[in-house]
Amino acid sequence: MKTSSNWTFVCELDDILSGTGVAALIDGRQLAIFRVGDSVYALDNYDPNSEANVLSRGLVGDIQGDLVVASPIYKHHFSLISGRCLEDPDQSVHAYPARVTDGRVWVRSVPLRPVARTRHLVVIGNGMAGMRVVEDLLQIAPNAYRVTVFGAEPHPNYNRILLSPVLAGEKRVEDIILHSLDWYREKGVTLHTSDPIVSIDRVRRTVRSQSGIEVPYDRLLIASGSNPVMLPIPGNDLPGVVTFRDLQDVDAMLAATRTHKKAVVIGGGLLGLEAANGLLKQGMDVTVVHIFDTLMERQLDRAAADLLRESLEKRGLKFRMQAKTVEILSTGHEWRGTSQTDSEAHAASLAPRARVAGVCFEDGSELEADLVVMAVGIRPNIDLAKAAGLRCERGVLVNDTMQTFDPSIYAVGECVQHRNSTYGLVAPLFDQARVCATHLAEFGIGHYMGSMVSTQLKVTGIDVFSAGDFIGGPTSEALVMRDARRGIYKRIVIENNKVRGAVLYGDVKDGAWYMELMTQGRDIGPLRDKLLFGSAFAGKA
Repeated sequence: MKTSSNWTFVCELDDILSGTGVAALIDGRQLAIFRVGDSVYALDNYDPNSEANVLSRGLVGDIQGDLVVASPIYKHHFSLISGRCLEDPDQSVHAYPARVTDGRVWVRSVPLRPVARTRHLVVIGNGMAGMRVVEDLLQIAPNAYRVTVFGAEPHPNYNRILLSPVLAGEKRVEDIILHSLDWYREKGVTLHTSDPIVSIDRVRRTVRSQSGIEVPYDRLLIASGSNPVMLPIPGNDLPGVVTFRDLQDVDAMLAATRTHKKAVVIGGGLLGLEAANGLLKQGMDVTVVHIFDTLMERQLDRAAADLLRESLEKRGLKFRMQAKTVEILSTGHEWRGTSQTDSEAHAASLAPRARVAGVCFEDGSELEADLVVMAVGIRPNIDLAKAAGLRCERGVLVNDTMQTFDPSIYAVGECVQHRNSTYGLVAPLFDQARVCATHLAEFGIGHYMGSMVSTQLKVTGIDVFSAGDFIGGPTSEALVMRDARRGIYKRIVIENNKVRGAVLYGDVKDGAWYMELMTQGRDIGPLRDKLLFGSAFAGKA
């Protein structure tokens, strides 16, 4: 074979059919040269799994954006670019420089780089969704990646859905930690706390953190979660105005309970009611302000919502319904029906920076408050992904394998949009994580098809469950049971002999069973007359 400046001529490009390979002996090394279109790639021809020179006879294809060749014996896949074995990185082969010049194939016998052993997975976000992916991945493919995690908070991964019991004083922070710092060390996971990623370079496959750390990645997982919605009204940045999203918010609310007495929670949804209950348990006078005429309107019908409100009012919560907040008032504000003397106004002007003092509604009425909690919803955190050029709508767009439009980048959790849906509950996020882990491990199995979600209110002593279409439509019917004495209400929506939705109040032990009937689409005809009485009475057969 001819040589030129350490390059060795192998053959004419036309001698190799696209999608196939040939073997060549170059400087004593047996190499496999593959053609894909007008490009060529070179690897060791020796397959370490079968211990035979057979890779040149393998099938060439594409797996999740990587060009690979499948060994004709053991079907292990090797990257044409790096030589990495997808199934077992320790069985990787060398890759060599290869090029086409004037229709001729040239190869150098010096490997491009040492054999790749372990790839690098970088995770953006140290929350429940991203860390569930890491946990599942370490179980099914413990040696597939080096894992580095960047989180914005100073804590290790904790159970965010248990923030309400922490606020209520029913649990400690230590009780809700899911992965201790020791766990990260034992698993070989590098954790950077209080250091969020601020930029992604998709060309160089690197990320840069707020502190300036730059890290390369082979695979990137975006699990940036969501941001709480702050109403765009005057005064929303005053001290004493908080959201209810993380431990820092809980700390701020607990600090306020020690020095202040009146709280207003804006939002009568799931999160707002849990925040209000926690503040009430801490001794504050709490009023929930809601723009609609029923609580948890996305999860409950009117009958269940009325029962819930009645129960919460008995505990001491106050409600201001159908009220639109238009301004957060500050200390020094002149309340309606009162007036400041010149000396009072002068004293207010000399006081420390203004703090929240109340809220003003669209009808002009006002309500005093030392603490205002905004719990009016969440919005997927997609700023980083958009800046990196990933396709986003309401969330980061992903396919059924949780892969973005960049084959090397995956995304899970509250930041993603899958089949036009976003999710803020933990069950769908864990379903996404399981699928994502299998594809990062390159098992090539599992697809996320979306989730039917259920909701449970985390207020001690009040049991609420809802799932599916609990309102129904013109072709559906509702089975309803009310037991005023026991405080129990059930509504099961049926269509075509299938359960479409359920609302349970006071007795939620059969929530999982109704959810199972819905997701499986079971014919409940034989159970119809017994359905409201639960699985124990109706039977699961």
